[in-house]
Amino acid sequence: MEQKIVTPPDSHHSTAVFLPQGRLDITTAWQFRLKLQECISNTTPHIIVNLGKVNFIDSSGLTSLVAGMRDADKAQGSFKLCNVHPESKLVFEVTMMDSVFAIYDSEDEALQAAPEPMAF
Repeated sequence: MEQKIVTPPDSHHSTAVFLPQGRLDITTAWQFRLKLQECISNTTPHIIVNLGKVNFIDSSGLTSLVAGMRDADKAQGSFKLCNVHPESKLVFEVTMMDSVFAIYDSEDEALQAAPEPMAF
């Protein structure tokens, strides 16, 4: 999984952008959750997860995203999703998680948006 640190213009903090690929399911979600926790604790609590290359997500994947959002909130950070793959978008809509997460169409849009209050 690719990860990069970006400092948007007109921002006083760095943001970590995660780019998972393939499936975010029971076999990969735990490792992903650990990477989010490590980044939030040691690098920056401001997270963007670009889901453009994730073509399948299950409840374990959603749970890892919710946990990341909660961890970022506890650290007074921000947690955004962007570029949700069409095949994964349905999962967010059916579970109504699209109303829980801050979801943006593109990575640039997510980077430029001001941090939003968390839903939790």
